[in-house]
Amino acid sequence: MTQTETEPSPALRHHSWTPLCPSAYSPCAVEDLNADLARICGTFRIDPRPPQRGRISGALSRRHLARFDTAVVSLEAQGVTRDPQMIRRDPGDCLFLLVQDEGTSRIVQADRVTDLRPGDLYLADSTLPSEFLYTSQRSRQISVHLPREEALRRLGRLSAGGIGIRRDDPLHLALHGVIARGLSADPSCGPQTENGPLGEALLNILGAYFHALGHQTPQGDRQEDAAYAAALRHIHRHATDPDLDIAALAIACGLSRRTLQRLFERNGDTVSSRILSTRLDIAWSRLHSAASRTASRTDSSSEDSIAAIAFDCGFNDLSYFYRTFRARYGLPPGDVKRRRGLPQ
Repeated sequence: MTQTETEPSPALRHHSWTPLCPSAYSPCAVEDLNADLARICGTFRIDPRPPQRGRISGALSRRHLARFDTAVVSLEAQGVTRDPQMIRRDPGDCLFLLVQDEGTSRIVQADRVTDLRPGDLYLADSTLPSEFLYTSQRSRQISVHLPREEALRRLGRLSAGGIGIRRDDPLHLALHGVIARGLSADPSCGPQTENGPLGEALLNILGAYFHALGHQTPQGDRQEDAAYAAALRHIHRHATDPDLDIAALAIACGLSRRTLQRLFERNGDTVSSRILSTRLDIAWSRLHSAASRTASRTDSSSEDSIAAIAFDCGFNDLSYFYRTFRARYGLPPGDVKRRRGLPQ
């Protein structure tokens, strides 16, 4: 996917992807995980889901892929944030090549919003504020740390600013092959082999990808991509507002309704379906994160009830919420209630 191409990430949709790293989650103090994250990746902040507070389930480990430091970040959390204050304190000098190895996430960086499903690749820029929002109960990302100055010199300026790697590009598969080989050569997994050539192969493939991308994307298309990305970012930030619709979005983006519709149609989407899918993703995540708060309650007026969550996510018609939720995830919210102990 490109920086402006986002795809729905329903938690129950299955994709053909074999994880590169084993699952490793254990209860940990958020403070300890933040310290580990700072040591391995730089200054970020883990944002627990509301009921989790000081402890979450997760694990962080440092690996190596050829000459590049690599992190495996496994978390059951709301997400991870890097804000301007953190950047001033710890500027960072890397581009992070991310593999979404388990679960789904949404990355917000600069004016780009990108949804990641298992197997997707994304190149994040450590010098820019970023939000990594986990849209599934668990999320594991592999982060290969590329020295920023060298990466920009070899990959070009298009690689800066946060950008997704198109899944339908043949080089996407080649990158996966190099990353899988490099991880298998990590000392914690077995003997090291081919580390030097693997590092060069990784940069050469990325260089070929961005070189081709620069020749394929006319300036006019880039401007439309930026407008589409800005619209996606506004939806992401304001989806829970029940008044958000195509008219409100057009005003916020400074575009006509027709121009806005054309931008979404060009990307195989519509404004209404994108707003709906974003609200449903938020509702799914909140239904799961509310479980521990409501397990011991029976009061159906609880703020964690399905109805309250639906209205809080921007739905003003409960029957419509139930119908669209089932169509997207293959089960009604009531099933989640019975499995998780949520009040109706």
